[in-house]
Amino acid sequence: MYHSIELKEGALIVADAHYSHKRPELLAFLKEIHAQSIPATQLFLMGDIFDALFGEIPYTHIQNQEAIGLINKIAQRIEVFYFEGNHDFNLASIFLNVKIFPIEHQPVACSYESKKILLAHGDIDGDFGYKIYAKVIRNRILLHLLSFLDTFFGHAILKRLDAYLSRKDDCREFVGLKQFIQKRLGTKYSCDYFVEGHFHQNKTIQMDDFVYINLGAFACNQRYFVVESSQNRELFEQKNFLKGI
Repeated sequence: MYHSIELKEGALIVADAHYSHKRPELLAFLKEIHAQSIPATQLFLMGDIFDALFGEIPYTHIQNQEAIGLINKIAQRIEVFYFEGNHDFNLASIFLNVKIFPIEHQPVACSYESKKILLAHGDIDGDFGYKIYAKVIRNRILLHLLSFLDTFFGHAILKRLDAYLSRKDDCREFVGLKQFIQKRLGTKYSCDYFVEGHFHQNKTIQMDDFVYINLGAFACNQRYFVVESSQNRELFEQKNFLKGI
């Protein structure tokens, strides 16, 4: 676990944008941050920012090159932290000035106004089967092989993946979220707030030992969050980026 991040007032938190050619709103949002039309002291990208971005598959870099370029430019001016998700991983070679946190380094401990806050994308602490799956999909050798096969077949593999992902409902309700989180996290972590995305629920739940925040997905109504005084139980102010492209 990484322990040296100070969360700053005015930091922006973005989760689960699932950026693709069919969900392009993130691009306009990044342009506003780069132009400083949306002020930001830091930028926290909480995973699944892209619907498909893999370090070993250059075709996914090409598809997302404009958004990648904007993130790299923003990182030259302010701190940018990227929590790898299950749709975007092995990113260190893509975002050179961004602090990258792969799944094995999450959750990340941050401090804010004497509060301890743990941040993660959200696909940690899965069951045994999911942990095996998480390792397999991030395997660099297999990804290089997938890239070769995809190129050989005219990118048919990734195009089929794109078609599948575009049909998913990213905004459905997770019934029984509190019971699921209690069983999954329980008393495993000591903190004031545990913050993650992944489940797209936009809910705050008072647990026995901490406040649990599941971030709303940017893909759903372009939600993002701004760090504000922790005297507010919610910790973050929710905003909606409605400009789009």
